[in-house]
Amino acid sequence: MFDVIVIGGGHAGIEAAMAASRMQKNTALLTMNIDMVGSMPCNPSVGGPAKGIVVREIDALGGIMPVAADQTALQFKMLNTTKGPGVWSLRVQSDKEAYKKFMKQALLKQEHLTVIETMVASLWIEDQKVRGVHCQDGTNIEAKAVILTTGTYMTSSVLRGHTATSSGPESQPTINTLSESLRTAGIRTFRLKTGTPPRVKMDSIDFEKTSVQPGTNAFLRFSETTKLEEVLPFSQQEVCHLIYTTPKTHEIIRSHLKDSAMYSGLVKGVGPRYCPSIEDKLVRFADKPRHQLFLEPESKSLDTIYIQGFSTSMPIDVQEEMVHSLPGLENCVIEKYAYAIEYDAIDPLQMHPNMENKIVENLFTAGQVNGTSGYEEAAGQGLMAGINAALKLDGKAPFILRRDQAYIGVMIDDLCTKGTKEPYRLLTSRAEYRLLLRHDNAEERLLEMGYEIGCVDEKRYQTFCHKQEAIQKAIEDLKEVHVKPSDALNAYLQSCGFEPMQRGMTEYQLLKRPKVKISDLTTFTNVDFGEEINSHIEIAIKYEGYINKAKRDAKHLQQMESVALPKDLDYAHMDNISLEARQKLSEIRPATLGQASRISGINPSDIAILAMKVR
Repeated sequence: MFDVIVIGGGHAGIEAAMAASRMQKNTALLTMNIDMVGSMPCNPSVGGPAKGIVVREIDALGGIMPVAADQTALQFKMLNTTKGPGVWSLRVQSDKEAYKKFMKQALLKQEHLTVIETMVASLWIEDQKVRGVHCQDGTNIEAKAVILTTGTYMTSSVLRGHTATSSGPESQPTINTLSESLRTAGIRTFRLKTGTPPRVKMDSIDFEKTSVQPGTNAFLRFSETTKLEEVLPFSQQEVCHLIYTTPKTHEIIRSHLKDSAMYSGLVKGVGPRYCPSIEDKLVRFADKPRHQLFLEPESKSLDTIYIQGFSTSMPIDVQEEMVHSLPGLENCVIEKYAYAIEYDAIDPLQMHPNMENKIVENLFTAGQVNGTSGYEEAAGQGLMAGINAALKLDGKAPFILRRDQAYIGVMIDDLCTKGTKEPYRLLTSRAEYRLLLRHDNAEERLLEMGYEIGCVDEKRYQTFCHKQEAIQKAIEDLKEVHVKPSDALNAYLQSCGFEPMQRGMTEYQLLKRPKVKISDLTTFTNVDFGEEINSHIEIAIKYEGYINKAKRDAKHLQQMESVALPKDLDYAHMDNISLEARQKLSEIRPATLGQASRISGINPSDIAILAMKVR
């Protein structure tokens, strides 16, 4: 018997298995093909707006995706640097082949973890409690807890034009019996759709007709443990390229809309709102004369280019016309044609905030099977599911992140409280406390928690403590550094858009001004703490007022979250709250008063009455 079984070796499954095994649980990762663990069937990249911050949060909690992303990256790029720090986010172009190999090696080396190649036919459930799994080869594997991370592989169909083929991504087998075993147990499922664009041969592209998109020339990383020598030097990093669709592209697509699986009636599931197919873009944004596309390398060991933004479910002959209408791709060779994929997902409203299913005890779910999209969203969920499965087996309280603590907390709360009818994607706009959930402060927010849980080792924790002490000391030191006016200093201030100094002030006061940097003031102060520490200090000082306000706002949330709602609360017979509130509270059964307040259709008056009843 295992303590924990993880079904599926995608991004959610890897983090779940690694977390549970780090927490000393005898864990089994079940995968159809060990060479496909950590596969990137869609975009070969990690990070981006909001998503990049999730990867930083995974790092602070001891996850492996950040380390793998750093060490297998083809390009590093910091996004949104012209905006405030609340939306800065790192993105890397990944070597998808190297990424898979890295993950395979990490899994095989991990203590307390056994990787088993098998296909799961159904869950082994008795008395609404999971006991393990039934495999297709007739064997049963027993476990105290099961984490389901099957991604897009449950009853999946690949769709092109008017043709549907029973298959998972990248021509892998689908599992046609697993979702039925879930429904038999009372778990609701629904159909979702996603897709992927064509891949073309690199040497068949005329890059002279494209715009070069280089990365950022700086030492960037997702993991604080990554060293400079472990990442690809900027001079050796790959570049991406930008092109746009043409009027001819649009003409071809519009004339063949009826041939798209999306519009032929073949697709039954709901597709992603924020990553639509190219034909969906043309229908939804009919006024747009063109759409941008990025040409991105997939691996140093492959000669293929990924056309980001060009997902489609058109037939192969139409795809040929579409691709050859693009600038620089007039004579390109298509290595792999695009497709849509439809699959079964689980209603996340049947999930507790600790990722455990409400219907079947000790069954945890994570990743795309919960209705989300994206490698990063999956990895964040997998990490939390692995942690919480281990905690439950130890009889400990669940680990639940608040909305003001992490984007991971925002995502899980959204899923548990609001549910989803389409593939859910994290966006910065989903977070109320963006200034608290920054790229730079993930460790500050979460690392101590990761250490206390047992996912972060002592060495990492001590390094973090020393760094925090250094930052706090540096801030206090700056309050004692007095700067006198001078012609050179005033010239610098004027270049930043400020009036000349008339009297002296502390460097701390000077740094409250936008654009003023510690490194620029070194000439006048002889003070410099290094690029990384400088950046932390400048954000803390410049945004101090805004950060403190956000913390005050978050305190109200914390008070609401501290009020636990009994699991057996009889909402149906509660007087004075609306019928809609009674119905939704009975269905979702929120864990806290704060969660109840975020349910769609629950009014402030309902919350006020509910608060009186539970206090």
